[in-house]
Amino acid sequence: MESPSRVFAAILPAEVDRGLEVRPAGRDRASHRLRELQMTGTAEVCCPADRASLRVGVSSSKESVSEATSSVSRRLEYILQALRQHGLRDEDTSVRRFLHRDAEQYCMDAEVTVTFSDFEKMERVCRILLEKLDRSVYVGTPQFYHSAECLSQMRQRACVSAVENAQQKAGKVSQLLGQSLGSPLNIKEEKSKEWRTEEEEDEGRRQRFHFPHVPTITASSQVSASFSLRDRSRKKLS
Repeated sequence: MESPSRVFAAILPAEVDRGLEVRPAGRDRASHRLRELQMTGTAEVCCPADRASLRVGVSSSKESVSEATSSVSRRLEYILQALRQHGLRDEDTSVRRFLHRDAEQYCMDAEVTVTFSDFEKMERVCRILLEKLDRSVYVGTPQFYHSAECLSQMRQRACVSAVENAQQKAGKVSQLLGQSLGSPLNIKEEKSKEWRTEEEEDEGRRQRFHFPHVPTITASSQVSASFSLRDRSRKKLS
């Protein structure tokens, strides 16, 4: 989506009109006056979440500490083994254990937090754990989010696309004016913003089918760029 552009082009050194402004940028060796074309460019880039955090928990209540610990440890080892078999690294997982007493019984709780970048793999792991461990395991709802690398790349893409947009418009304007577009003289990012995109249609579908929400973030960038402008006929003569 492009915003209205502001164009400043020099045709004659002394001419100033609405939308046209004389902006001499200097002289070359042949004393040909260089002109400057200023243009704005805008761009938007959308990016869905690229990471998901999943919590898997097991617990046991027994009359002795050893029994409670042993029961949890067996299921915990199965969970970690399933994760390793699906290519999850140790740095992608964290484990917490908590032992406490409730009346006459000892309770052992363990929770595994896993970070996924492959959402299909996450679905396979969830299915296997629920099928094998049934009610003895708790599999939470995935929490989707954007990694710092994903956000950085999205901002860069928005800025680069805005510059390309400005250059494309400048090229078309220069052709319309019978000029030749030269090299860029100055490029500046004037405005950038980000917002979370909510899809209302998916909200009802998600509630009916219990689908977790995958957020999308949109980044926009607006740049101003100036390019040197030469008369084509003079360029041929030189």
